[in-house]
Amino acid sequence: MTATDPRQILPGQVLPTEGAAAVLVGRVWDPASRGPRVVAVRGDEVFDLTPMVRTVAGLLELEDPAGYVLRSHGATSWNLSDLIDASLAGDRERPHLLSPIDLQVVKACGVTFVESMVERVIEERCGGDSTRAAEARRTVGEALGGTLDTLRPGSEQAREVKKVLSARGLWSQYLEVGLGPDPEVFTKAPVLSSVGFGAGVGVPGFSSWNNPEPELVLVVDSSGQARGATLGNDVNLRDVEGRSALLLGMAKDNNASCAIGPLIRLFHNDFTLESLRAEEISLTVEGTDGYRLEGRNSLARISRPFEELINAAWGRHHQYPDGFALFTGTLFAPTQDRDAAGLGFTHKPGDVVTISSPQLGVLVNRTRKTEDMEPWTFGISALFAYLSGLEARAGTVHLNPVAPAPAKG
Repeated sequence: MTATDPRQILPGQVLPTEGAAAVLVGRVWDPASRGPRVVAVRGDEVFDLTPMVRTVAGLLELEDPAGYVLRSHGATSWNLSDLIDASLAGDRERPHLLSPIDLQVVKACGVTFVESMVERVIEERCGGDSTRAAEARRTVGEALGGTLDTLRPGSEQAREVKKVLSARGLWSQYLEVGLGPDPEVFTKAPVLSSVGFGAGVGVPGFSSWNNPEPELVLVVDSSGQARGATLGNDVNLRDVEGRSALLLGMAKDNNASCAIGPLIRLFHNDFTLESLRAEEISLTVEGTDGYRLEGRNSLARISRPFEELINAAWGRHHQYPDGFALFTGTLFAPTQDRDAAGLGFTHKPGDVVTISSPQLGVLVNRTRKTEDMEPWTFGISALFAYLSGLEARAGTVHLNPVAPAPAKG
């Protein structure tokens, strides 16, 4: 498969390698009803679950979401191959894949890998100016050496490293969240704003130094229990965040700057949170200029366990009644030059970004200038209006995230 020729992408290449065993759910935009449908995917067959369950968030609140999906029966509504084709073509008049989450808040953890922590320090030291990055990288690399590879954040050893770095004038707020007791957790995107497989991802025109961030995304219910996982692209503006960490919102939250997909793989049987601790997430970026970048995100090297990241976001200090999707950070640090030597990597319009992993499938998106993209219009009010219409047609007067199961016989 080559990402620059999306027509070659087949359902078997989008799904996890264990496609037959995986319990997969997502969302499809249905032009006939003018709204999002909750779906289950089995091979090339896509089943509409919306007659039984109204939202993905509601589905994940069930005691056994995977079991519910496996017990649900119905006629095939779409073929995955058709949905993939329409999604990659940007044909919004045909049914196409959406981001597989809906009412969940999109949260993200930063600086969860040593390499990404070092790159954040470099951005800060060069004030977001990519022309100074190579020199800053040398300075920080010489000071840090290899002493951080085995450090456990919050440990006594980490505290000692903090003292040494402070004494050398290299202390940074990024080292605090990378080595200190508390991880960085921020809100990446508003509810319903993330885009799915095949959609354009936005890079604002005001940014000249930016990159994709290939990440594992955990999908968590309202009780703080991870129910499944998917892939995500946390598009990042390095020049903006490098100017000031207080510009994090401007660097992270822009139209179509958050891609999630292709589907949520629900935890079931042998596929658990434990299954993902050594997952390898691969990245390729292919430009219309012939440029190619490859990277990886090895979750075996994450500095904090998944449970710690979840508990930093959710707990007595903060609840999420509709659950949340949690980006877990990335090992990937884009230092490969694209144009002039020493300037590193930055996106150009038309870049095809492919993020993949054996257990979660393949997420493909193409970069576009944010200001040229279609505005985001389908928000919470639109979803509620659509769901109210479903309830009215079903002869009910309430708006349930999970509709009553059909009577037997």
